[in-house]
Amino acid sequence: MLVLGIESSCDETAAALVLSGSTILSSSVASQIDTHHPYGGVVPELASRKHIESIVPVVEDALKKAGKTPGQIDAVSVTQGPGLIGSLLVGYSFAKGYAYALGIPWVGINHLEGHVNSVFLTQAPPAFPFTALLASGGHTGIYHVVSHTEIEIMGQTRDDAAGEAYDKVAKMLGLGYPGGHVIDGMAKKGDLFNIPFPKPYLDKNAFDFSFSGIKTAVSRYIQKHTDTFSDNIPDIAAGFQESVVEVLTHKLIMAAEIKGVNHVAVVGGVAANTYLRKRIEGAAAEKGLSVHIPPPELCGDNAAMIAATGYHYLKKGDRSSMDSDVFSKVKVK
Repeated sequence: MLVLGIESSCDETAAALVLSGSTILSSSVASQIDTHHPYGGVVPELASRKHIESIVPVVEDALKKAGKTPGQIDAVSVTQGPGLIGSLLVGYSFAKGYAYALGIPWVGINHLEGHVNSVFLTQAPPAFPFTALLASGGHTGIYHVVSHTEIEIMGQTRDDAAGEAYDKVAKMLGLGYPGGHVIDGMAKKGDLFNIPFPKPYLDKNAFDFSFSGIKTAVSRYIQKHTDTFSDNIPDIAAGFQESVVEVLTHKLIMAAEIKGVNHVAVVGGVAANTYLRKRIEGAAAEKGLSVHIPPPELCGDNAAMIAATGYHYLKKGDRSSMDSDVFSKVKVK
């Protein structure tokens, strides 16, 4: 089954062609970083407009790269939510019309499930069941993954996502956007323990997260050291990152131990962070766990993961109706 995937949940317009849920024939992404960089974060109205401009060229580019025509596509899979409503509507409406015009089935996909399934687009995917940490600009959670379509949420952020905290701290430090990449690079020049920040566990024995407190702690440090903080930016970045990564690592490994699994995965944009990868790989090795992390190009928002996830739902016979709609948040069962 050849599936066209479409992703437009935030600030990336993406399309991909994936065969049988595992082989990427093409992947095309139109980034909006230059558009949002001056604002230090994503501006929803601008994001929606850029998606409208990019959706057709991105789909055409994905078809061209794969050497396929629209008539060779068997189904369409598209992000339904969660995300920015205006952005989601662009991709979702396009997918409906595209599938209808071709007379092929289509299915709306949970963006978070797409990230979890991104590990199956790698050469050495984990065996079921496994626990997964999803950390991105909009979402942070721990999941117990039983199958491609059976994913149990064990815990999630109560406020800011990890990636959102990175972006906001980077903006405070004048480092630009996106924050994850610049703080990761700056932290390598700093001392991890020279400027310690509180560890945002919320509850060390549970799986929910809260990153608003550490963001406030960094803000207060900057306010208290207005005249000198600019000289200590590498240490601030390193101390902030150490606190966030410690909590993410602790909760993922604890989840794996409680569920009795042998594999862990790290997905989402923050999974591209080199320090997070290093810490989780080290902690997992101590427990005899195998670690599965997609390459950087599959960590951020992409359409290949949406196409791959859609394939498994389509195989089950799931289809979306023309009157279905997008959603901004996931309802926790």
